[in-house]
Amino acid sequence: MDFTPVIAQVWGMLVWFIPAVFLIALFKSPWAKGQIGELLVRFFAHRQLDQHTYRRLHNVTLNTPDGTTQIDHVFLSVYGIFVLETKNMSGWIFGSEKQAQWTQKFPKHTFKFQNPIRQNYKHIKALEANLGISPEHLHSVITFVGGSTFKTEVPANVTQGIGFVRYIKSFQQPVFSETEVDAMLHDLQVGRRTPNLATHREHVQNLKLRSDPTAKRQCPKCGSSLLVRTVKSGAKAGQKFWGCSAFPKCRTMQSI
Repeated sequence: MDFTPVIAQVWGMLVWFIPAVFLIALFKSPWAKGQIGELLVRFFAHRQLDQHTYRRLHNVTLNTPDGTTQIDHVFLSVYGIFVLETKNMSGWIFGSEKQAQWTQKFPKHTFKFQNPIRQNYKHIKALEANLGISPEHLHSVITFVGGSTFKTEVPANVTQGIGFVRYIKSFQQPVFSETEVDAMLHDLQVGRRTPNLATHREHVQNLKLRSDPTAKRQCPKCGSSLLVRTVKSGAKAGQKFWGCSAFPKCRTMQSI
């Protein structure tokens, strides 16, 4: 019996089925969700924020003492600099400003994720160091896309959908001149890492090293080794942190 027609038919189905399965898996991945979320924010910003008033940079990777930090969106204006962290998430969201981790809850599953306000704080500090400006002119903005619902009260700078646009436009007091905005935009364009795959891979590797307590680290101030230490007293007793091995000559500390 000749099975050639059957084999050809099955092969024809697989040619379409395998790529379809791959694409479905790709779009469900955290990386794809993140990319889609950032594209949505770009689209909303393009439609709602005047590009001459709000100069914009996306996917900004900056060098930091412990590696790199990657910022989703930066909007520069005479009213201040707005630093956006995007979360493409669904389900119920529970969290407060001071919690280390927030919760994403579905009927049958619960997930923990880093407090995005704390996550964006590192971005704020990196911009402050790179631009040499007062932190009061840097504004952290968190925007959730993807149909999530806040089940706890969140600060005004934590928004949903195009809510980030309303928050940004609420600042109407000029704090910079147009010349200063142009200069800061130029400094970021020059100082950022090239937005390509190699930069992304290096940033991901830096994230892994920062979360690995066994990885070797170097003090950004004196060059000595950083060691994992434990707070012995006070409100934070028991918490671990990175401390310089040259202590007490060098008092550098970094959170784990």
